[in-house]
Amino acid sequence: MTSSEFVANLSGMMDGQDFPKEMLKALYNSIRTEKLEWAADEEEEEEEPGGGPAPPRKSSTSFVELPRQDGATTYRRGWLARKVLAEADGKKAPWGRRGWKPFQTVLKGTLLYFLKAGTPRRGSEPPGTPPAEAEEPLGVHHALAERASKYTKRPHVFRLQTADQRVLLFQAPSEEEMSSWISRINLAAALLSSPPFPAAVGSQRRFARPILPAAPSRSPPEEQHRAHEEWMERVAQELFEHQRNLPEKRGRARDLDEYRVKKEYLLYERRRYETYVQVLETWINSGAQDLEGWEAQAGAVAAPPEPPNLTKAHSSPSLAPENAPPAGVRVKRNISERRTVRKVIPKRNKNLL
Repeated sequence: MTSSEFVANLSGMMDGQDFPKEMLKALYNSIRTEKLEWAADEEEEEEEPGGGPAPPRKSSTSFVELPRQDGATTYRRGWLARKVLAEADGKKAPWGRRGWKPFQTVLKGTLLYFLKAGTPRRGSEPPGTPPAEAEEPLGVHHALAERASKYTKRPHVFRLQTADQRVLLFQAPSEEEMSSWISRINLAAALLSSPPFPAAVGSQRRFARPILPAAPSRSPPEEQHRAHEEWMERVAQELFEHQRNLPEKRGRARDLDEYRVKKEYLLYERRRYETYVQVLETWINSGAQDLEGWEAQAGAVAAPPEPPNLTKAHSSPSLAPENAPPAGVRVKRNISERRTVRKVIPKRNKNLL
C-alpha cells in the first residue's frame, strides 16, 4: 500500500472529517520502518516450568476492537436461544460450547448484548443500557442474518454470520419475532457498516479478505445505499471473472482449495450486499421515522435465497419426473430396462436322447 492509498483509506474517519495529511504520512513512514507487533497478554509473558518463555498464542485476524456505542439506537430486545456453530475465523466451535442457551438479547447500534436468564437489572440504569452482567457483546457490522432453512431440529431459527466469520443460530419464540430480528439486524448492519479497507497484499499469491472496520458509519442512508450498490457491482464483476478463470483439473490441491474459498466468499458477499441494498431501499422509500412503522409499511425483508443444490438422480432411465422410492422397497423393472440381456437357452428333453 502506498502513502496516497493509506491517506485515502482513512478519509472521513475523524467524525466525518479528514485527518491531517502530514500526520498520516508520518504515521505511514513510522509503520513502514518499524512494523506493528501484537500486544502480549500477561499470561503469555509468564515463563513455562522449563524456564523458557511461553509461546505466544495465535491471534485472530479480526483485530478491530468493537467500539462503545453509548448513545446508539436500540433496534430490538427480547428473548433468544443461542447456539454457536463457528467461532472467530470460521473455526468450528468445541463440542461443549454448541448447546442452546437462552439469553435476554438487546440489539443496540451494531452490538448484540446477551444477558443470562435470571440476572437482575439495576433500577437506576436507563432502559437502553445493557446490563453489567452481560456476556461479551457480538458485533453485527458487516453481518448477515437469514432464515436457517437447513436446520430442522427447532422451529423459528435464523442464522447469523459476522464480519469475523462467526456463525451462530438463534431461536425466536415465534415466526413473527424471527422475521423482525432478521430485518432489524440487517437494517442495523446496512445503516452502520463502514466501507471495507483493501485486503493485505503479500509476496504469496494467497486470497485475503478485505478488512472490515468495526467503527460505525456516520453517512446518511442515501450515501450508504449508494456505497453498498457500488460494492455489490464490484463483487458481482469479481465473481464473474473468478468463475471464468477456472483452475486446472490436475492442479495443486492448494490452488483448488484457494479457488473454492474465494468463490464461496464472493457468493456470500454478493448475497450480503444485495440484502443491504434491498433493506435500505425499503427504509428510504417508506419514509418511516420509527422501526415499528418501517416494519408495518415495508414488511420483513429476507435475504436472497442461496443457489439451489442439484438433486440426486435415480437409477431408473425413465424421463418422467418421479419421486424417489422409499428406502427398503424393491423396484420392479421391465426386461428392456435391464442393463444386461440374458440369452434364453431352452431345456433339453432327456426322453429324446
